[in-house]
Amino acid sequence: MEKKELIRIAVVGPESTGKSMLSEALAKHYQTHFVPEVARDYVGALDLPYTLADIVEISRLQLEKEDELAAKAQGVLICDTNLVVTKIWAEHFSGHCPEYIQSQFEARRYDLHLLTDIDLPWEPDPLREHPHLRQELFDLYKALLDASGIQYRIVSGLGMQRTQAAIACITEVFGQL
Repeated sequence: MEKKELIRIAVVGPESTGKSMLSEALAKHYQTHFVPEVARDYVGALDLPYTLADIVEISRLQLEKEDELAAKAQGVLICDTNLVVTKIWAEHFSGHCPEYIQSQFEARRYDLHLLTDIDLPWEPDPLREHPHLRQELFDLYKALLDASGIQYRIVSGLGMQRTQAAIACITEVFGQL
């Protein structure tokens, strides 16, 4: 039996906009795998502040994890972050995007990006850095998606409303999965 083409959906957006919770909820709804954000564990394990080289390594590890779970997924793979996030992060951190991230950003394809709105309240976390830049970062994500011609939908709402809005966006694009 031939395996049908895997639909890849990336959940992207600024910090504290519910990307991880939404990714988990979507994976549960579609009974599939989701790729967790590797940056959280990576940065949490560092003794020193992270560097641009760390952001590149995080990108590499994120793609490695995505490839591992794509091989196991059936029909749909939900990605809690992707190179849209690390590209914006690198550019904001250092003023430029390293070649590895840029080349992988251009090479990797996703069928849909869900851009999480900043309508959720900020939740403090030791690894979160920019509560005052949420609108600016949201605008950078939106501008990158627009400039790159990437198909996306903005997802808003609190709690289950956000999950239902995301499911509605996915249904709009792909029909019932």
